Amino acid sequence: MVKYLHSMIRVSDPDATVDFFKLIGLEEVRRFDVEAGRFTLIFLAAPGQEGVAEVELTYNWPAEDGSDPEDYGGGRNFGHLAYRVEDIYETCLRLADAGHTIHRPPRDGHMAFVKSPDGISVELLQDGKLEPKEPWANMENTGSW
Repeated sequence: MVKYLHSMIRVSDPDATVDFFKLIGLEEVRRFDVEAGRFTLIFLAAPGQEGVAEVELTYNWPAEDGSDPEDYGGGRNFGHLAYRVEDIYETCLRLADAGHTIHRPPRDGHMAFVKSPDGISVELLQDGKLEPKEPWANMENTGSW
């Protein structure tokens, strides 16, 4: 079982971006401000598509030291595709056995990141919760994700 969840794009002006997508017909369905990580997640969907096919807007807050904001040139504004999977450990093992790097292993039994052959980041999210287990629980991240 696999279910498409969302695509993520990074935005520099969340209000302007939400307004843009509203013109297309999407609606804001939820928003999370994450103080610890200094970012905001805004999820948009067409009417009736909440939880089926969404766009995640990620706004990384300006640096506390006043330095320049992050630049999203060169495709950095597109983040990842996301899929819910029935067993994240089995899915990651299948990918690893086929020669793919698990860039962010599912240490928590909930989330992992891999890349397509063209370098597109793909987030895997566990349907429900699995307890952390080896060899995943102590694996380090590899490269960027």
